[in-house]
Amino acid sequence: MKTKGLLILLTLLATVFSSCNKDDKKPEDKSRVYPEGAIVWKKDTIVTLTDHYVVPVNKSLFIEEGVQIIMNDTAVRPEFIVLGNLYCYGTAEKPIRFTVAEQYRSNSKKFNRYWGGIICGYDCEEVLLQHTIVEYGGAQTTEESASFQYQLFKTVTGEGVPGFHFCNPEGRFVITNCTFMNNAEDQVYITGGQSIIMNSQFICNGYDGGDAINYKSDCLADLAYNFIYDPNTNGFKLSNSGMLNTQSDLYVYNNTLVNTGWRRPKIKGGSIWLEDNIKAHVFNNILFDTRHPIKQDVKKPMDSTCVYTPNFIFASTQAGIDEFVATEKNGVLNGANDKMSTTPGTNNPNFESFTIQSNVDIMAGVNGSSNVPQQYNSTWDFHLKTGSPALTGGNITITPHYNTNGLTIDNVTYKSPAPAAYFGAYGTK
Repeated sequence: MKTKGLLILLTLLATVFSSCNKDDKKPEDKSRVYPEGAIVWKKDTIVTLTDHYVVPVNKSLFIEEGVQIIMNDTAVRPEFIVLGNLYCYGTAEKPIRFTVAEQYRSNSKKFNRYWGGIICGYDCEEVLLQHTIVEYGGAQTTEESASFQYQLFKTVTGEGVPGFHFCNPEGRFVITNCTFMNNAEDQVYITGGQSIIMNSQFICNGYDGGDAINYKSDCLADLAYNFIYDPNTNGFKLSNSGMLNTQSDLYVYNNTLVNTGWRRPKIKGGSIWLEDNIKAHVFNNILFDTRHPIKQDVKKPMDSTCVYTPNFIFASTQAGIDEFVATEKNGVLNGANDKMSTTPGTNNPNFESFTIQSNVDIMAGVNGSSNVPQQYNSTWDFHLKTGSPALTGGNITITPHYNTNGLTIDNVTYKSPAPAAYFGAYGTK
C-alpha cells in the first residue's frame, strides 16, 4: 500500500514538472498576480496524470484557461486531491477540462469509472471552478486510493467517488459556468461550507445510483440557474444528515430539471428530495418529465419551515400526472402557487428546441424498461419560447444568502443571481 509520504513526494514532483522554471511564476495574464509559492498550470497546456495528484496543505494550485487534465491510467484510476486551495480560471472560449484519454470518451463508456474526481480535504479553505468541465469520473475507492489514505470523502473502500467533493464547514467554494457530465456517481457531493453553484450544467450521471447535486449538513448555499439532465436518482438531494454544528440552509431556485430519476429502481429519485430536517427554499424551478415532483422522506422529514412553491411541473404522460398526487404517505409536495400539468402534455413550458421522446417511461428503473432518457444532445435549447406559460409566476421577493454581499474567493467577490419572475434557468433568448 502506498504511504502518505509517497503521495506527497509524487505531488511535489508533479509540481516541479508543471512549474518548470522561474518564468512560470509570472502569469501571462498581466492582470493576475499569483501569491508566492503558488503552483501554476499555464494556459493551453496538457497535464497527463498517471497517478493520484495532491495539492498540499497551505499550497494553492492555479489552473489557467484551456488546460486539459488527462487522467490516463485505468489501473490506478487517479484521484485529484485538494488539501490546499484550487482555482480553475477557464473561459467560455477555452474551458478547463478534467477528462480521460480520447478513446474512452463515448456514450458506451460513460460509466466506466476511469478516475476518482476532485476531492477536497478538511483544510481546504476555498475553491473556484469557472468554465470547467469534469467528466468520466466515479472510480471506486480501494486501499490504494489517495482519498482513502487521507481519510477523506466516506473514509472507506468500495465507495464511488463524486465528480467534486467539499467538506470543510469553515471553507467556501463557487462553481460557475461549469459542466459535469458522464460521471458514474454524484456530480457534486457537499458536506460542509459556504457555496454558490450557478449557471452550470449537470448532464447524465449515476451508474446504479447518484444525484446531480447532493448536499448534507453544515452548508449554506445558493444553487441557481443550473440545468440538470438525466441523473440516475435526484436532480437535487438536500439533507441535513451528519450535522456537526450548523443546520444546512439552502436556496434552490430558477433551475431546469429534465428527465430526472427515471433509472432509479427504488423509492428515492425524481427531482428534488428533502430529508432529515433540511431547511430549504425551493422555488421558480422547472421540473420536466421527472420521475417524481418535489418529495420529502416521510421517515426523516424536512424542517417545517421549508419553502417549496412556486415551481413549474410538467408531465407528458398519465404516469407522470399520477405522481403529482400529494399525500402524507408518499411524501409528494405540492404548493399553492405551483403551475402543474392537469392532463398529459398540458402546461408545457415550450422549450426552444427539445423533442419529447416517444417512449417516455418515468418509472423505467422500477419497471425494468429500456426506455431510459435519450442521450443528451448539445443542440437542444432550453430557453423558453415567447408566450411560454413559464415566463410568469416566479417569486422575486426571496433574497438568497449571497445575492447582496457574495462570497469572496481569491480576493474576488462572487454574488449569486437574484431570482427571476420566470421559471427555470434560461428565460427567453
